[in-house]
Amino acid sequence: MVEHGGLDITCLNRNCHNSAAPTLGKEKKIFRNFKTSFTNDYPQKNAEIISGQYGVNLLLVGVSLMFSLSHRGSSVKEEHLLSFLITLMVLQLMWMLWYVIRKDSQNSPVLEKDVQAGTSWLRGGLTLLALISLIMDAFRIGHFVGYKACLSAAVGVYPVIHAVHTISQVHFLWFHIKDVIKTSETFERFGVIHAVFTNLLLWCNGVMSEAEHFLNEHKRRLSSLGYVNGTLDKDDDPQCNCTTNACSTFSNTLYYLFPFNIEYHIFVSVMLFVMWKNIGRTIDYQRNHKGVIRTTDLVIGPILGLIAFASTIAVLVIYIMHIEDSVETRELAIAMFYWYGIVMLIFMCAAGSIGLLIFRSDNLPLDYSKNPSRKLDTDLLFGSSIGSWLISWCSIIAVISAESFPKYRWTNFTYSLLVILEKYIQNLFIIESLYRKQSVSEKDQTETRAEVLSVTGSSNLSLAPPYNGIINRAFEDQDKVCASLENDQEGNRQVYSYPRRLPEVSISAPKRRSAKLNKRRKALKNIAVFLFLCNISLWILPAFGCRPQYDNGLEEETFGVTTWTTILNFAMPMSLFYRMHSVASLFEVLRKV
Repeated sequence: MVEHGGLDITCLNRNCHNSAAPTLGKEKKIFRNFKTSFTNDYPQKNAEIISGQYGVNLLLVGVSLMFSLSHRGSSVKEEHLLSFLITLMVLQLMWMLWYVIRKDSQNSPVLEKDVQAGTSWLRGGLTLLALISLIMDAFRIGHFVGYKACLSAAVGVYPVIHAVHTISQVHFLWFHIKDVIKTSETFERFGVIHAVFTNLLLWCNGVMSEAEHFLNEHKRRLSSLGYVNGTLDKDDDPQCNCTTNACSTFSNTLYYLFPFNIEYHIFVSVMLFVMWKNIGRTIDYQRNHKGVIRTTDLVIGPILGLIAFASTIAVLVIYIMHIEDSVETRELAIAMFYWYGIVMLIFMCAAGSIGLLIFRSDNLPLDYSKNPSRKLDTDLLFGSSIGSWLISWCSIIAVISAESFPKYRWTNFTYSLLVILEKYIQNLFIIESLYRKQSVSEKDQTETRAEVLSVTGSSNLSLAPPYNGIINRAFEDQDKVCASLENDQEGNRQVYSYPRRLPEVSISAPKRRSAKLNKRRKALKNIAVFLFLCNISLWILPAFGCRPQYDNGLEEETFGVTTWTTILNFAMPMSLFYRMHSVASLFEVLRKV
């Protein structure tokens, strides 16, 4: 009994031991998988969210400092904000230097490239904006030299660091913006997102300075006309005498350079954001379609666009010259702006509608392949449209509810409605152009026409390899290929010819299709050029001081000065960015067409 019971207990213990062994092995496997998942998969899945939160909080700190500066008597001074921005730029410079050195020191193969990120023409435009920003930094340095006795050292250090930051960043954009980072992804995400939000903060700083300048100018105009009796906010002029004769020139010129510096920083942040989205991404095979813009078909679009551009310059000059005159002259200047805008927007709506009809007649599918650059362009078009739509709807409400009856009341109403409609149509035109698949490109048509037909004695048509004029790069020795072709021809007693012109019967259908496609391309190219120049024109007016939203008085009567100024400070920078972003997108549409 005992032995039997002991045997049973031993057997039972043995079974328990055998059943526990797989459990321990399973626990070790689970722990090992968890460790591997935490160390390898975690950065790939969550580093984007963590770094994004870091960037947003960085932006909020800077914006909080800017808001505190708007209150007179605040303990936060301008040098505090500039010191914060200097620190951010220095950190970005350190990261870019580390990235370039580490990349050059690696002996690994060439990094993957996103050929659709940061096209050469876009980088060229940013380089031009960067040069203007450097001129602005030089003026800031000159302004500091004149008032260095009563200005903080941060005011003088900031333009120097900003100039170094601009030069280094342009170099980085030209040679590294297409990189798809696959090593040290977590650290690189923080570096790239730091650069993104540093440029966003520099953009916000420029926007705040420009908005403050326009608000002071608006109050000065109202004071000169007798509408405002209170004291005006003082400008940021130092409380000491200038030691040079060019201080006023430097300070007045700065505000004409602000728009270019503002657009530079927002476009750089967009390009760096695409680089951030590409970190760890697996790039599919991409063909870099280098579109060649042929100017032979561009006639109507450039002519109408140049007329619109010349009209814009004339309206800008007249508006600035007469907006500070008498009340009647002031109202005529504002009414002139609205009539000009109505005519411009009607033509833009018509051009965009014709472009959409041409696209609808093609019945080509859309390209939904993953493309961060294209998706970001679409999101930015919609997002930046909100600014203009907000201003337009506020103006419509103000016109309907206003008790005064200025000459431009209903022209303001019509203009605001057309702004909303024009952005609807233009957004559809640009997005459909970017997402539309190309049918048969001119290159493909040329290759199709270059096919060689062999004519045998029985008049049968067959394809023959090209002998002259077209090189088959799959073979290294072209002489051997040509010799083998001659031997085959002699052995078969067939004569292959490479006609310079194909029979009319075989290419009549492709020719008709090609002519139809060329007509559509010609129309689309002219539309793109016209919209391109119109968007530049509509960017120039508010960027250089033609802002009737400040001067017409209807919106201030309805919403109040404080509320309406806050709306404009939020919406006007978005409206300006929309126009410049549309210019870049339309140029891409022109290249694609």
